[in-house]
Amino acid sequence: MTRRPGASAISASQRRMAAATVRWRGRWPTPRVDAVQLTYNITDRSAEQRLLPVAAERGLAVVINWPFRRGELFRRFARHPLPEWAAEIKCTNWAQFFLKFVISHPALTCAIPATSQVSHMKENMGALYGALPDTAMRARMVRYTEGL
Repeated sequence: MTRRPGASAISASQRRMAAATVRWRGRWPTPRVDAVQLTYNITDRSAEQRLLPVAAERGLAVVINWPFRRGELFRRFARHPLPEWAAEIKCTNWAQFFLKFVISHPALTCAIPATSQVSHMKENMGALYGALPDTAMRARMVRYTEGL
């Protein structure tokens, strides 16, 4: 039981359904939704198209799961160096780079970077320090990762 009902959307079809539910809130006899949980990361940005703008418009809390795509981002990018300019936002590892990208989206409330290792938690917590990327830096981060 909760006082703040939410919707969790993992797959593309679930995201479409959640966007529709969020969009209709207040106009249809659907349950009130105060928060949504979805997958969003530097390589899976489909939520930017519909769900995140609607959630921001409605003032919903947005919780991001799998900001590392269940570790896939590390497997994909670990062999590549962080760009030197990542130091401008105080990123010293890929975990911080990925998390700062996610949590800097203006519609987001928080991210859930699941880990079972203390060393990974410490890396993740480093994303709390330094500036968050602005729109230009976020675009630069996307271009960099798409180019690898």
